[in-house]
Amino acid sequence: MGLLSFFKGVGEKIFNKEQEAPANDPAKAEQVEPLRASALLNHVKQLGLAYNKLTVKTKGDTVTLEGEVRSQEDAEKIALAVGNVEGVQTVDNQLHVVTPAPEGKYYTVKEGDTLSKISKEVYGDPMKYGIIFEANKPMLKDPDLIYPNQVLRIPQL
Repeated sequence: MGLLSFFKGVGEKIFNKEQEAPANDPAKAEQVEPLRASALLNHVKQLGLAYNKLTVKTKGDTVTLEGEVRSQEDAEKIALAVGNVEGVQTVDNQLHVVTPAPEGKYYTVKEGDTLSKISKEVYGDPMKYGIIFEANKPMLKDPDLIYPNQVLRIPQL
């Protein structure tokens, strides 16, 4: 799986003031990193994403995922859930997939995009937007609520 890049300044706001990444203060970083990792793990749990075993580690704006998931889809959804959080720039997805499958593709939303427009671009058919919507649930709760620089899974047809 490896590294995925995200835009650090956009995404869901899950960190409170105490969990914000410290600026050049190693002592504070040691205290904050476990809080940030815990917040991200709780975010994954609240979304109801499936995993057999999951460890989340943070270091600044980088998140490392370790553990085991049943499917490639589960691994990708977890990586996107933590990556599309404000303050996260890189996700190092080291999850072991029990039933391997080809990795999905990713799409970074641009200003003016809709799921229909993205679907027309990647599948040639705007009416297949539901496939993209379903592939990104539960992170997406409404097909009309996407934002620029959000990273989405684009499953193969």
